[in-house]
This record gives sequence, C-alpha cells and structure tokens, in this order.
Amino acid sequence: MYFDRYDYLGNSFEQTYRCYPTSFIDKPQLEGGDKIIMPPSALDRLASLHIEYPMLFELRNAATKRSSHCGVLEFIAEEGMVYMPYWMMQNLLLQEGDIVQIKNVTLPKGSYVKLQPHTKDFLDISNPKAILETTLRNYSCLTTGDSIMVPYNNKKYYIDIVETKPTSAISIIETDCEVDFAPPLDYKEPERSQPSGLSNKAQGQVEDALAEPVADEQKYNPFSGSARRLDGKPSTYAPNVPNLEKCSQPEVAGSKSSTTSTSQSSASRKTSGKLVFGSNAGHATKEAQRVPPKEEPPKKEEPKFEAFTGKKYSLKG
Repeated sequence: MYFDRYDYLGNSFEQTYRCYPTSFIDKPQLEGGDKIIMPPSALDRLASLHIEYPMLFELRNAATKRSSHCGVLEFIAEEGMVYMPYWMMQNLLLQEGDIVQIKNVTLPKGSYVKLQPHTKDFLDISNPKAILETTLRNYSCLTTGDSIMVPYNNKKYYIDIVETKPTSAISIIETDCEVDFAPPLDYKEPERSQPSGLSNKAQGQVEDALAEPVADEQKYNPFSGSARRLDGKPSTYAPNVPNLEKCSQPEVAGSKSSTTSTSQSSASRKTSGKLVFGSNAGHATKEAQRVPPKEEPPKKEEPKFEAFTGKKYSLKG
C-alpha cells in the first residue's frame, strides 16, 4: 500500500498519513499540547536513522501550503494514520481524513517569543504567567503564525505566536526563553475624556484668558476710606480728600493761600493773650473790612446793527 511505503533514500524521515483528531482514540488530554500519535512502523524507521532526540517533526498541508511543527508522544496509531490535536488541524486547515506530510527536523532552542491573546479574558486570570508556563510544558516547539490553545477552568483560550527567535520555528525544551505579550486582538484604547463641565469652546476661552498678560494693578489712593462714628450709626459727613499732587506743588509768592495763612497766624497771635509789637495786620484787616469793594463800571453795550440808517446824499452835491 501507499501508506506502508517509506522513502529509504537519504538519512531523513518523510511520510504521508491521513490525519484524525485525538478525540478518536479517547485521549482528549492531548489537546493541551503539540504531541501527535504515529504508527509503530514510523518508530522503526526513525530508530534506524539515529536522529537526535527529542524527535521533532514538520507538518505540511500540500493543498493549502501551510506548515507547522510538533513532537511525538506515542507510536500506537493504526498504520497509515496519525492522530493530532484539533487546534493543530485548524492551523493547517485540515479536515478528518485529509492527507498530511510529516518530516523529521532539528530546531534551534528558542531565546524569545512574543504572544498575543485573542481576547482580554486571558488577562483577567489571577496569574496568567503561571498558567502559561504550566501549559507550555506540554509543548515541544513553537512556530510563528500558529495559534495555540491554553485550557483553563473549563475554558479554552487561544493565543497567537506573533514572533519567535532565533528562527521562525524554535524548540522550547530545556531552554530559558524570554516571553513578551502583545495587546489582545479585541483590546481598544480608552478615549481621552475632557474635564467635566468644559466644552471645547469654553476650554479654549480659559486657555486664552490664562495666556493674556495680567492688567496693571490700580494705583494706591490714600485717604479714600469712608468715615465711621463711634456709636455705629452711619456718618453723613463727607470728608474733603486732599489732593497730594496739589499739596506737593510749591506755593507762589503773593498767592491767596499765603495771605490767608498770614492773617490766620496774626489772628492767632491776637487771641493768645499776648501783646505783639510792630504788627499792623489787625488794623489793616479792619480797614479792609470798612472799605467797600470797588464796583466795576458796567460795560457799554454795543449798538445793534440796523439796516438803512445812513445819511442821504444828493447827486448835485
């Protein structure tokens, strides 16, 4: 038969089988890893080739040109058949009974892998790192572009292999591998909300007001307060606030202010009860009070203009 014929040329193992999910042989626990079950004849051929352990294989779907990698758990399958986890069949776009090509390969040990969960639910697990480490113990290798399945608490979580180093397919057996996570596929960044109570227009007005220079403070104006009485009643007295600018100006000789101050000083001397010799200010003041002020003569009103008021003249002279 075609499935019993092996290519014995060379030092590699390469054979075609019909694939079926592991649920057909009552081994659902294999769904949490990347191990397949092969027929006993494959073990005989592999043992004669003296290949490296652990045994790693490349799976290829020639119809869709998709490939992946896996390990092997047992050699108890019927001849011409191979059993693999259903998530691997989904990656390769294989149906029950389809043909798959299997070839042994040697993969380098991985140093870096980047994972991307399909949903945000995986991040809600109490300790996703520990769950992932426990699950990856059942895996032999990882391939860029595959979607592995992580079962936890009766739920299946799918995770994409976004990137692997140093090659697109790596071995994760007995190796320290750096793991990085990308945002989940259904993750959306929260929108930035504006401060409550401020619209775009109001916020712009506030920013413009803050940017304007501060106006000059009002100049200090002394003696500008209001009067208060000791009994608490409102005061009707309006104080005459002096003008400091006028007060600061020098006085002109012969002005009214100087005359008034002189008369006041002389009056104060008279009422103080002392004699002041050589002062005639009081006498001059009395005479000034007696002499009535001169009245200005009334201004003559100019005659109003009247028409046809001139003299008559004759042509004869």
